[in-house]
Amino acid sequence: MTTNISPTCRYEIRPPFLFRWEESQQAHVLLYPEGIVKLNATGGEILKCCDGRTSVAELIEQLARRYNASDIDAISKGALNFLEVSHGKGWIRAKA
Repeated sequence: MTTNISPTCRYEIRPPFLFRWEESQQAHVLLYPEGIVKLNATGGEILKCCDGRTSVAELIEQLARRYNASDIDAISKGALNFLEVSHGKGWIRAKA
């Protein structure tokens, strides 16, 4: 991916996508007019933080605490990769 994601970036879910917990799927999902994307637990946790207020650095810190991770580099790499893919698919956009 070519997206430049900095620690100070803040992301939000891009319309027309709707992020929510889907009880029938027992997972977080992204709904859009053409369908649904079922997210794994970590993907759901990352997109929960894409609220337009939480910076990438704060998102990574929250994930590290949530998963009691000692390897912050691995958490950071995984989160940045997911954000790049999500941005590339048009699920999220940078908050101005």
